[in-house]
Amino acid sequence: MIWYENLYIGESIPKKNGKIKRLKWKINHNAKLVGIYLITLCQYGDNLLEIIPSLELLQKAYPKDELYVVGLAKGYDEALQTAARIVMDVYEHTGGFQVEKYLLRDTKAGDGA
Repeated sequence: MIWYENLYIGESIPKKNGKIKRLKWKINHNAKLVGIYLITLCQYGDNLLEIIPSLELLQKAYPKDELYVVGLAKGYDEALQTAARIVMDVYEHTGGFQVEKYLLRDTKAGDGA
């Protein structure tokens, strides 16, 4: 799993760096986190982003090695709002909707916590 350096965080998740780091660690180590959603760059198809429940990552066969996580949220509604914020930020900065190109422009990603 690859984590975007400037991770977008939903409003319900405390912004304390230690809390976010701990949450990322739990996700990386397959902890059961109910109600936490990851916003990732779309791997397949023409969508801009994907919203994935963290529980889905517990499946052994889930291809999570190539996931590029750009946001975290608590609850599906907040995940939708966070994804919308990402798209709007990209549009405000570029005038377009090339989310992946914009977020990867510096390719500053971490590989773990």
